[in-house]
Amino acid sequence: MDITEFETTENAPADAEAEVEAIEKVVAGVERAQRDELPEEFLRHFRSDAVWTTGHGKRLVGREEIAAFTRRVLPGAMRGNTPRYEVLGVLFIRPDVAAVKVRQTYRGPDGERVGPEGSPLYVMAKEQGEWLLTACQNTLVAQE
Repeated sequence: MDITEFETTENAPADAEAEVEAIEKVVAGVERAQRDELPEEFLRHFRSDAVWTTGHGKRLVGREEIAAFTRRVLPGAMRGNTPRYEVLGVLFIRPDVAAVKVRQTYRGPDGERVGPEGSPLYVMAKEQGEWLLTACQNTLVAQE
């Protein structure tokens, strides 16, 4: 994966490149969990008090509510589609808090792109050495 764009600002950690790589690994884990329809793997990336807003605007608060929704909708959701999540940029709000812009696309069995593109924004916090999804908005990009 290419190095994601980020600016070294006064808010960035001293080892910003390593932190960006760690954030990219979390996003890759979310992609893998979606692709393989693994709700528990998906859920492990969230703080217990996380807020998740789906691409259709459903607001979920706390890992338990996110879990109930995910366990209900994820199995079977990727049938015939392969998701791809690409980190476009990282803005360090503090050394342990980052806003992460992601491009979300899906490919069908023939490799052709299907469905609308997503444009998620993940606010992530680093706790006990691990980056976790904290406040996330999943937005569909309108097709023209």
